[in-house]
Amino acid sequence: MDIFEKLRSGADVDMATPEYGAAIQHMTACSSICHKINTSEPDAETIRPLEEKLFDGRLDASSYFMPPVQIDFACQINIGKHVFVNHSITCMAAGGITIDDGVMIGPNVRIVTDNHDFQNRMVLRCKPVHICKGAWIGVGAIILPGVTIGENAVVAAGAVVTKDVAPNAIVGGNPAKFIKNI
Repeated sequence: MDIFEKLRSGADVDMATPEYGAAIQHMTACSSICHKINTSEPDAETIRPLEEKLFDGRLDASSYFMPPVQIDFACQINIGKHVFVNHSITCMAAGGITIDDGVMIGPNVRIVTDNHDFQNRMVLRCKPVHICKGAWIGVGAIILPGVTIGENAVVAAGAVVTKDVAPNAIVGGNPAKFIKNI
């Protein structure tokens, strides 16, 4: 199992081991590409090739990330078709992020898949995040490790999502709580 599989599996990963070197190299490469995206003229002809490079050719032509972006582990992100991500997304994706078809993500959203052990902060503990088909994530929302946002669900602006969200539900607040069904 390579370091990326280990991170996705949820196993403890010690960042002080030589094995973690490949992860650091990938994060450095992602940081460099994100910097180029974030400092380029905001036009599709300039940005799109950089986004495709960031996602190693896995970004469908119908999906788009509006800069600026901050993504640490692009290799751990899977993105469906017709996905729109507004500006200033932060993805801490070590544990894996899946964004299904038709998802809309507002500005300043943070998606986090990793945390540190309380006793040894050099140890990462990751859990994947899954945003299901047709979900809408409002401005400034924070999605924490291990959360699944159900199909067609809506996460209100500023919500901090600590638990799974049912399909067709609207949640909001800190921590996010059920508001109503669509």
